[in-house]
Amino acid sequence: MGTKQRILREALRLFSQKGYDAVSVEQIADAVGIKAPSLYKHYKGKRDIFDAIFEETAKRYGEFTDSISVHMGDSDQDLAVFGAITADTLAEKVRSLIAYSLHDEFVSQLRRLVTIEQFRSPELSALYSQRYVAQIQQYHEGLFRRMIAASVIRREDPELLALMYDAPILLLLGECDRHPEKEQEIMDTLEGHVRLFYRLFSKQPPEE
Repeated sequence: MGTKQRILREALRLFSQKGYDAVSVEQIADAVGIKAPSLYKHYKGKRDIFDAIFEETAKRYGEFTDSISVHMGDSDQDLAVFGAITADTLAEKVRSLIAYSLHDEFVSQLRRLVTIEQFRSPELSALYSQRYVAQIQQYHEGLFRRMIAASVIRREDPELLALMYDAPILLLLGECDRHPEKEQEIMDTLEGHVRLFYRLFSKQPPEE
């Protein structure tokens, strides 16, 4: 692993444990095993490091979601997949996405950092909310709108459908963060939510 990547990893670890303001560049450099002047050869300062962490996290998250046909920037790409999806496949997709969000070191630690900072740094909180809450909501609203037009799901308000679908998932993700020992139980509840949503709104024939 190169020095730039080690700087990001150690900085994120420290930020997620102590909060952004409580960590100095010198502490990050010490955790990496270098001197502060050496760190400045790679990043301009602490905010530059944070921005790089955020971009790395977004890149990793985007690569994973793309791999399971969840293209956050363009729901048009996914209509063919979700138009004929089964309850089993949908539940597995959501399980995979939540497991990734819980266990990828960048995604999970950044979520912890923003949880710490949400009342101290409106800027960081808003940045995270846009990327990981509003973007997900907009994606599902667009996808549901297309699925309604294609007569795949019942005709309801797509904005409300997205809210109904996403809110329990985000709630249960936060519950897993707070109680990792209950992950399996929470995952089972999550699967129940996804299957119920599917039964209520899908026009697909009931599964045998």
